[in-house]
Amino acid sequence: MTEARDASASAALLHDIVQAALKAGADAAEAVSADRSALSVGVRNGRLEDVEREESRDLGLRVFVGQRQASVSASDLSPATRTRLVERAVAMARLAPEDPHAGLAPQDRLARAPFAELDLFDPSERSAEALEQAAAEAEAAALAVRGVARSEGGHASWSSSRWRLVTSHGFDGDYQGSAFSLGVGVIAEKDGAMERGGESRSTRHLSDLPGAEIIGRTAGERAAARTGARKIASTTAPVIFDNRMAGQIVSPAVGAVSGPSIARGTSFLKDRMGQRVFAEGVTLIDDPFRPRGLGSTPFDDEGVAVERRALFDDGVLTTWLLNSASARQLGLESTGHASRGLAGSAGVSTHNLHMEPGERDLAGLMADAGTGLLVTSMFGPSLNGNTGDWSAGVSGFWFENGAIAYPVNEVTVAGKLPDLYLRLVRGSDLEFRGSFNVPSLMFDAVAIAGK
Repeated sequence: MTEARDASASAALLHDIVQAALKAGADAAEAVSADRSALSVGVRNGRLEDVEREESRDLGLRVFVGQRQASVSASDLSPATRTRLVERAVAMARLAPEDPHAGLAPQDRLARAPFAELDLFDPSERSAEALEQAAAEAEAAALAVRGVARSEGGHASWSSSRWRLVTSHGFDGDYQGSAFSLGVGVIAEKDGAMERGGESRSTRHLSDLPGAEIIGRTAGERAAARTGARKIASTTAPVIFDNRMAGQIVSPAVGAVSGPSIARGTSFLKDRMGQRVFAEGVTLIDDPFRPRGLGSTPFDDEGVAVERRALFDDGVLTTWLLNSASARQLGLESTGHASRGLAGSAGVSTHNLHMEPGERDLAGLMADAGTGLLVTSMFGPSLNGNTGDWSAGVSGFWFENGAIAYPVNEVTVAGKLPDLYLRLVRGSDLEFRGSFNVPSLMFDAVAIAGK
């Protein structure tokens, strides 16, 4: 009953602000509210290191005066502050330069109630004591792994949030979500050389979160396996990105199909609509309706209806990611991918992305490759957005005859993504861990820079 009253009060507040903006001279307006409660705990060496508690309620307002727009935000929701907020937003909009693509989302593209039930909220609340215990247990499990020398800390958190959007052209929608996370980082040592390793997980429901023992042991084993790393000579060889890292080589393709990038002409895929970008069989799905998904949503951040769609189907590019502004600029319709905070214009983002798996597991990919590099960690990726030239520092394992031979570090891999994507081979080890999930990926003949 309290939740229902709070939701009703939030809706009334946003409707009042939108109406006040129209009375103050705005031609159109949208208001958003974000309510959040969160608790996080960190431990190191079994001792409590920090506790952070957050209780916030924030408000954002965007107004349009003709083709001019402005946005403001506040965390003080008193009547006097709301009045100043409205006055300031309208005054700013009148002074802003004209934007021919500015405006609310088209009414015929708006999501309609009842919205999809996505099971995003778990009412469970974890106390500081429970979070501390979970973090300490994960850390202890990691430290118990042979070869692990010391901890970088364990952390556990819980959060609850509610997002609501109200517009002057009739949209009113909200949804509530929760998140539970647990993770730990450790350092393993061998012959004076040290390697880091860690594991962390986040889920919508507490019951879906792996146990502290599993997370800790995984972190410790990951760090210990990296000790004794060698440098390798520069070469050209097959490279496999494991399923925890593979998304980082696919993500540039997602960025390259964003509407703003296409409109600016700064994408290496700007002329590839309807053409093959990935190897045959590669399908990349964006699904906003996955139950309990970390990226699930019943509507986008402009109130536009969302849908499950393949961004790349059998390797072929099928769509751009569009919000209302980029859609107008390109003469198209929004695809329901608007993403925004409390202030500012909307950008674009995906929901729950995953690549459909292949037929061979990781061991099978290594067997097929024979000899090559298995990448398990990546840092400092560099991308030329216009050409797709890509490179990254990596570490992982050298394998020979399809089996792990030894760990390696201080390696750089590089290539032209449009060429690499066409030679991609998918593994079967797809795991739904976050909002972007990809199986292990193998590429033949990749340039590797070593010692």
